Amino acid sequence: MAGPTHYSLPLPSFDAPVKLLAVASPYYKDIFDQQIAGARAICDQAGVELEIAEVPGALEIPTAIGIAARMSNFDGYVALGCVIRGETTHYDTVCNDSSRGLTLLGLQGLCIGNGILTVENYEQAAVRAQADGQNKGGGAAAAALHLIALSRTWGRSGKPVGFTSQTLAKGGDTV
Repeated sequence: MAGPTHYSLPLPSFDAPVKLLAVASPYYKDIFDQQIAGARAICDQAGVELEIAEVPGALEIPTAIGIAARMSNFDGYVALGCVIRGETTHYDTVCNDSSRGLTLLGLQGLCIGNGILTVENYEQAAVRAQADGQNKGGGAAAAALHLIALSRTWGRSGKPVGFTSQTLAKGGDTV
């Protein structure tokens, strides 16, 4: 059953430009296309720049976001992909590990909207991805924008979050 195309919170507005990176797997090309369309529509509505980086599969999405966070200047990230249950336990591994990777990155302070679909069959994926339907790609983009807005509201001191090489070198003192 398709859900409405709305979100419980209105999209945030920003005083300064926002640069968002969608890291997406085109493994199921038509699902990918719908997820990107949904994310792009939300970003356009919010006046946000969206760049797209493609990776082979869902397991590579957290790694690519981690690399981008270390080597670029994005304000937030959207994880887009699709994992459909098969005949082996590989589905569980991909679902659990991609989700765990995104959660760990989020706990380090990255603003990430998780739009990796984890479904039983292709039909479920198609319904959830549809840009003019459930629009899970758009929902993930909106989630990332809300996290960026919170991070800007609470202030970014430029201090790293968590343990850094400087913290470890000082024996655990904060930097």
